[in-house]
Amino acid sequence: MADSSDRQCTLVTGGAGYIGSHVVKLLGERGEKIVVLDNLSTGNEDAVLYGTLERGDTGDPLLVSRILEQYQVDSVMHFAAHTIVPESVENPLKYYRNNTGNTLNLLQCCQAAGVDKFIFSSTAATYGIPEDDTRPCSEELPTAPINPYGMSKLMSEHMLKDLSRAGALRHVILRYFNVAGSDPDGLIGQSTRNATLLIKVAAEVAMGKRDKLMVFGTDYPTPDGTGVRDYIHVSDLASAHLSALDYLRAGGDSTLVNCGYGKGFSVREVIEATGRLNGKALTVEEQPRRAGDPPALIAAVDKIHQLLDWQPRFDDLDVIVQSALDWEERLSLRAAESSGNA
Repeated sequence: MADSSDRQCTLVTGGAGYIGSHVVKLLGERGEKIVVLDNLSTGNEDAVLYGTLERGDTGDPLLVSRILEQYQVDSVMHFAAHTIVPESVENPLKYYRNNTGNTLNLLQCCQAAGVDKFIFSSTAATYGIPEDDTRPCSEELPTAPINPYGMSKLMSEHMLKDLSRAGALRHVILRYFNVAGSDPDGLIGQSTRNATLLIKVAAEVAMGKRDKLMVFGTDYPTPDGTGVRDYIHVSDLASAHLSALDYLRAGGDSTLVNCGYGKGFSVREVIEATGRLNGKALTVEEQPRRAGDPPALIAAVDKIHQLLDWQPRFDDLDVIVQSALDWEERLSLRAAESSGNA
């Protein structure tokens, strides 16, 4: 195996996707050596602003092994996954095959290649519905996923923990809460078709790309009756991954941390902010609760601040929503330019 000083390249799986591309941007801006693996099923090649893009699947052992060896990879950030909760209920094996099975292959390849640092993109969906949703979710809370998406991520967490106990691999698991917003420089953002994340959908309604916004549940035991969530700006989430990488490079032990701000906003508050910033109220249709939606889900964030050198910069709902609106406007302008040049 090559000397560790020659092996400081980071493989970013799913690096052409929403969150992965923001991480690649920050890695590139600080001069890191990067290789991105993405099958471009939902990602966008234009979103990969730095590094080398290899097109393919994390479930392809020959491809993954070749990339790890060719680029002398010493650290992996694993984002490649399916993430739509309702789809996971309708097609669970798709989620176990991609999210869990492909992670197994990736870990096997990492073990064989001597990769010793691994950062895993996980989710608050591993908590399920907390018994006491009035309190922030701590990392010590029992995990009880209620859908195949959350379970597929939790199974991957267990594989990663077991592999770390058995060998030299050290890891950081980051459990995301509600990711939103777009790159402040306007270079990249969320371009996913048929997106389901609230702030993205609200921005699309504001820009006339959707007729209305559906509010599922207005009778929750929350201040205004709608669900409360911890929204984290995607660029702050991306910077948490760099902090996790620095932590592992400094010799930090394997760990798991929540990624959020430790406070929540309701669906109605998001809708109000979007309409106010856009200058026009959104068209809303109220629907009954969806099965499995907890009234509130907020991250306990003491651990990430104590363990990682992470300082969020965009902890403000208006800032998050405005960045989402700006990105939707840019997408509209790009579409208009493309149709004009066609």
